[in-house]
Amino acid sequence: MSITVGFIGCGNMGGALARAVAKTVGGANVFLADTQTQKRDALAAELGATAKTAEQIAALADLVVLGIKPQVAKDAIAPLQAALASRATPALLVTMLAGTSTAQIAAYAGGEYPTVRIMPNLPAAIGEGMILYTTAHLTAAHKDAFLHAFAKAGTLDEIPETMMDAAAALTGCGPAFVAMFVEALADGATACGVPREKAQLYAEKMLLGTAKYLLETGMHPAVLKDAVCSPGGTTIAGVEALEDGAFRATAASAVAAAFEKTKRL
Repeated sequence: MSITVGFIGCGNMGGALARAVAKTVGGANVFLADTQTQKRDALAAELGATAKTAEQIAALADLVVLGIKPQVAKDAIAPLQAALASRATPALLVTMLAGTSTAQIAAYAGGEYPTVRIMPNLPAAIGEGMILYTTAHLTAAHKDAFLHAFAKAGTLDEIPETMMDAAAALTGCGPAFVAMFVEALADGATACGVPREKAQLYAEKMLLGTAKYLLETGMHPAVLKDAVCSPGGTTIAGVEALEDGAFRATAASAVAAAFEKTKRL
């Protein structure tokens, strides 16, 4: 399948997705636009992609990926209306704007274009992303093109738009929470005498292995926790310390806080 994908916005997330998409469609079929032209040009050189303006991407690309901030969405998308309307065939809009519905995108774009709303996360850069998506006004061909283009980004899961913001508070914000947990575990091991670089490696590999074990076995996290906790042993002492610090309640509150912030955007 030969398709072109244009990214309007090449920040951390836009750049991560551009790297993943380039692995599928080829760098020559990726177009990049960003107000920070130096960042755009560096990514274009890395991927063998083409630097263009946002208006050019809106007029030319089969998939137009909107990687801009939700706070400036209207001002950034409205100027693209003429380019989008001038096309012989409508563009497939792919939006990753937090807290911005497909209906809002249609209002900004000046029409109900085929639209996929995605909530990706940073691991998409290495093909291990969790990409939530919902659709509006799509044909089967549009959906096939989207799934093909983003296949190398990770796991794609379609959910109702009403669930998007809540689920994204976990998948989109979660990498930051997990990174803090890894850092904290490494801090603890370092305090006990393990060299910093080894402590971080051990924490990262332990987390990766545990996640894979849960995925492949289908085991509930509580069952795994109980399996590791021997009566009167070291693990249950650590679990008790986490409970004293309200670990589970704090982690759940972090997701809820991210969700509430999304609703206010």
